[in-house]
Amino acid sequence: MSYIDGFLIAVPNANKEKFIAHAGEFDPIFMELGAIRVIECWGDDVPDGQVTDFRRAVKATDEETVVFSWIEWPDKATRDVGMKKMMEDPRMDAANPMPFDGKRMIFGGFAPVVDLKK
Repeated sequence: MSYIDGFLIAVPNANKEKFIAHAGEFDPIFMELGAIRVIECWGDDVPDGQVTDFRRAVKATDEETVVFSWIEWPDKATRDVGMKKMMEDPRMDAANPMPFDGKRMIFGGFAPVVDLKK
């Protein structure tokens, strides 16, 4: 079964096009390194919760939108090798800054336990 890396970030609304361009530059590297799918989703219907919610999780301000993204890998072994290579890749140079505050990014790896398809 596949393996999923999930990400939640707050992106300044003014940086939406910069974010899309950034994803367009870096997401293909994940594909090159073995990912089978990369999805970037701009928040559209992200309600405030009573106890917690996506916005609070990343400390999003009124001037930011929550972005939910994931990378699908064929398996965890491919992901582990791919992510290691990604972190060592010179294209990940800090001279190309992220259009969001990476310190507030939430991420993690997940092993699917249910996978329904049509």
